[in-house]
Amino acid sequence: MNKFYRRLILLVLLVAGISAAVIYFTVGIDTLSHMDAFRPWSLVAVLVCLVVGMYFDGTRLLHLVRIAGQRITLTQAVQVIFSNYFAALLTPGATGGAVAQVMFLRKAGVPTGSATVVVFIRTIMSIMFLFVCLPFVFAYDPRLLPWIPPQVLIAVSGAMVLASAAGVWFLRSPLSLKVLRRLTRRVGRSRRRQIFGLYRDTRGAVFLLLSAPLGMLRVFAESAASLLALYAVVPVLFLGLGATVDWPLVMGRMIFLNILLYFAPTPGGSGIAEGGFVILFGELLPPGTVGILAVAWRIAAEYLPFSIGFYYTVRVFGRDFLFDQPKKVGR
Repeated sequence: MNKFYRRLILLVLLVAGISAAVIYFTVGIDTLSHMDAFRPWSLVAVLVCLVVGMYFDGTRLLHLVRIAGQRITLTQAVQVIFSNYFAALLTPGATGGAVAQVMFLRKAGVPTGSATVVVFIRTIMSIMFLFVCLPFVFAYDPRLLPWIPPQVLIAVSGAMVLASAAGVWFLRSPLSLKVLRRLTRRVGRSRRRQIFGLYRDTRGAVFLLLSAPLGMLRVFAESAASLLALYAVVPVLFLGLGATVDWPLVMGRMIFLNILLYFAPTPGGSGIAEGGFVILFGELLPPGTVGILAVAWRIAAEYLPFSIGFYYTVRVFGRDFLFDQPKKVGR
């Protein structure tokens, strides 16, 4: 067995082991034997949700690349999206996802600088939509964090949105460069170069955002459509098991969970995703079914796209792509 397959198997076993441990210690590993409890129509509906979500994810990437003055096809956009699922699930904190997206965009003819900014904005758009939703989530679902008053949660989430807008204004101004230079005067040369590289990427993303406001509004709407379609997998699975669904409640908790997953240190959020799902949805489901839902959700939303991303990655770059790429993407 060659080096690639040994490493791939070890990484897959790590992800599977974390997920299995969480399921075992929360609801019992025997829930896997009940995966056939879903009504057939619900599984078809899940696939429809995934297709719709991936379609809008692809179109927003197409439009972002066009705003950056480049062109790619929808097929190439789909490859970029699935490569993100593949590399993100195999790297701590999903750090490999961004590198994979840049590499696929470069393969499609997009310069590295433009590709880096496009990938950065794609992530920012998703996070921005989730942050915008947070005040409404907390207002509708006061039991989400019952130990914190809903008014405080709404105020904090609203402040996060305002802080994001203030950050955009700050990065546009020359003052941002002066402040950064002063803050990094005593930082080592290598570390300082990394900080300024991130600053250039972030500032470039801000200027690109503001260069085409109508285009960015469209991208934001496509981000919302993509994420909501992907999150709709969970209430559809609820219905597939015959459970009643409070759609705003379930979608709100999915938004909250996915914000947490953006900052999860484990590969692809494994363990945190399953554990968080059990905590957030256990009270909404009949006893013994939350584990079934957690496993089904991860298979549909992560492991299926991961498999497709693996196929595209090996087909386009060969088997050594994941492990032999340089740690930094050239600028």
